[in-house]
Amino acid sequence: MGAHGSSVSYALTQRRSLRWPAARRPVWGLCLLFLLSLPFANPYVHGDGVGYYAYARALLIQGDLRFEQDWLRANEGFSRARMGTGGGLQADQYTETGHISNIFTIGPAILWSPFLVPTHLGVLAASELGGTTPADGFSWPYRTAMALGTACLGFLGLLLSYDLARRYVEERWALLGTLGIWTASSLPVYMYFNPSWSHAHSAFVVALFLWFWERTRPGRTLGQWAVLGLCGGLMINTYFPNGVLLLIPLIESLRGYFHSLRTKELAAVWTRLGRNAVFTAALILAVLPTLVSRAIVFGGPLRFGVYGSLPWDWSAPHRWEVLFSSNHGLLSWTPLTALAIPGLLWAGGRAWEISAYCGAAALAFYYVISSYPYWDGMSSFGNRFFISLTPIFVLGLGFLFQLVGRALPHRNGTIVLAGLVGLAAVWNGGFIFQWGTQMIPARGPISWKQMAQNQVVAVPARVAGELEDYIFGREAMMHRIEVQDLERRRQQVQPVSEP
Repeated sequence: MGAHGSSVSYALTQRRSLRWPAARRPVWGLCLLFLLSLPFANPYVHGDGVGYYAYARALLIQGDLRFEQDWLRANEGFSRARMGTGGGLQADQYTETGHISNIFTIGPAILWSPFLVPTHLGVLAASELGGTTPADGFSWPYRTAMALGTACLGFLGLLLSYDLARRYVEERWALLGTLGIWTASSLPVYMYFNPSWSHAHSAFVVALFLWFWERTRPGRTLGQWAVLGLCGGLMINTYFPNGVLLLIPLIESLRGYFHSLRTKELAAVWTRLGRNAVFTAALILAVLPTLVSRAIVFGGPLRFGVYGSLPWDWSAPHRWEVLFSSNHGLLSWTPLTALAIPGLLWAGGRAWEISAYCGAAALAFYYVISSYPYWDGMSSFGNRFFISLTPIFVLGLGFLFQLVGRALPHRNGTIVLAGLVGLAAVWNGGFIFQWGTQMIPARGPISWKQMAQNQVVAVPARVAGELEDYIFGREAMMHRIEVQDLERRRQQVQPVSEP
């Protein structure tokens, strides 16, 4: 039986439930860890997050896409470069439609809405009872709801990634892979410290897309194709490069067409064409918020504004720097993610198909970022763009951990690999601490020697005091970090960072 036939027979012999991940002991453990992590959620809007949050605030509070107040009340590092004389905004901040040129995406605003809408209603109700908290979208209840919402979305992405991985590896390896990416990648920075940016949202929507795609293949119904299209549109709304993940259903469909044509099943070809048409229609429907908002802000549904002064180079000239540079290289800054690559390559048995699909999508995503002139993400912990691939990293780690674990005695393998994840988490935590407190530059290359010395000497000496400030004096701490960052940038001119 061919590869297509074997996958069909496997699907027919397995129960593919679309229920939420089973309430097993690992899931309860992950939920407990998440609850304990919530004090680290940082209700702070700055940098790129100003643009993302502006869509949510303006639509919720004003009912329009006028972002002047968001730009004027942004953190100094964001607003200073956009301010003109007399306290107003520079003329080049406006588009031909008279709107602020907000190049960021509307998807995070959509995903925040279940958290922000009840918060707004609560603030309005409190005002009727004599409360004094401004119902303006800038006050602390809104920012807190935004931060907690981002943390919840990031965690849901991890849960979906865990559930995807445990379908192919033992639960303990899926759990270790999930914990590894949660604690030893760039994800925690954008899940907690910079929650107004879009990357934790991307981890969620990509995980949702892959989870639903895997659970409904290969006998996907017409309705399920529609839902998959809606999930794909949400991915694009959230972060445009996520559209690369649409390569997965494209390859799947092309394989199906090839099999049907080879076996002369012409009826199957027409059926698949109809389902792909439904998928495409649902995808376009889901992307309407982006198309409409771009038409309003930029004057056309396919206008996206200027993201920087340098052109894309599709020869992927940054292919090595993206991975290994001291300037936010993916593997050099977050080395645990490197272990996911051999995991995907060595996956065997019934896992080879999903590893091939995910590997192809990851390779295409890597090519896109390698072609982007601002591939380093400017102010970025590690290469933040790759947070979108969170479920693929979890899956790859699960494959590798299972392979290594089977080569070791049962208990020893678990202990050794859990220890590896623990060490990676501690190292990453120290690295995040250095980056967040300006011990190393947030932009540009770093000195590995200085970074390693800080990990051993400076971080242990400072972490307790800084952690206390972060929990109990966060506003003053964030102001201090902002001042330090502005000082570092005084002689630099930074382009916009999003692809």
